[in-house]
Amino acid sequence: MSVYSIKDLEKLSGIKAHTIRIWEQRYSLLHPKRTDTNIRYYLEDDLKLLLNVALLNRNGYKISKIAKLTHEEIIRKVEEISSNTTEQLSQVDALTMAMIEMDEYKFDRIITANIHQIGFERTVIEVIQPFLEKLSVLWLTGSVNPCQENFITCLIRQKLLVAIDNEPVSLGSDVKKFVLFLPENVNQELSLLLLQYLIKARKHRVIYLGNGIHPDDLSQVAEIVKPDYFFTIISEFFNEEDILKYIKQITNRTGNIDILITGLSSYNNGLTDIPNIQLLKSLDETIAFLDKV
Repeated sequence: MSVYSIKDLEKLSGIKAHTIRIWEQRYSLLHPKRTDTNIRYYLEDDLKLLLNVALLNRNGYKISKIAKLTHEEIIRKVEEISSNTTEQLSQVDALTMAMIEMDEYKFDRIITANIHQIGFERTVIEVIQPFLEKLSVLWLTGSVNPCQENFITCLIRQKLLVAIDNEPVSLGSDVKKFVLFLPENVNQELSLLLLQYLIKARKHRVIYLGNGIHPDDLSQVAEIVKPDYFFTIISEFFNEEDILKYIKQITNRTGNIDILITGLSSYNNGLTDIPNIQLLKSLDETIAFLDKV
């Protein structure tokens, strides 16, 4: 049985703890339990209800109206909204619910509806990526069960792999070659798969090396593949000294090949002094770069 604090509910739903308490007192929406020391806590059914209420509220339903709905009516209205809107917060809320319930059918319905309305790339950029950013915060704060996290990330991974496989391998003199890899101890596979899809969708070639790549191994890759770019993701959790050391190790082993780096949204100290380095600080910057290649 999962147990949540009011701060957990705030992080998962986006509704302030103060507002949650008001809804409890005024509309009896939630019924928290209390420990022997009088500390309130919530169960998974409370979280599910709050996520649904938050989604309805963001889509124009007043709390006073929601409080009068039956459980079945709330679920039905949430399903209607999830299927008929591409509004980002609503979709992120719906994916959060699918994760909490570990409901593959609900996940698939949400993603499929978005793909039909706005296409796969926009679905990834406008729905899945914001959800993953939220999931990262939830993971860091311990507000989500690791099994629920693994469940939803595996489903997203499957969608990305299918989309990547559906993009043919591009050939020709104007086709650029990108080598994608992750450093050791960087767990960003979904982000790297997203990069693979974005590059292949723009009719360039990808040599996907995956994670755990040591700089020493890249020199042979450079000789065999002769890529136009090496592309990697470096975590913000690296300290400045390690970042510079790692990047210099890469450049020493890859010659004059351009190196693209993302994942460092707030860092550039010393990178401008290293030749052939381009720092892409956001997904928007990355897409803009790929569109110009």
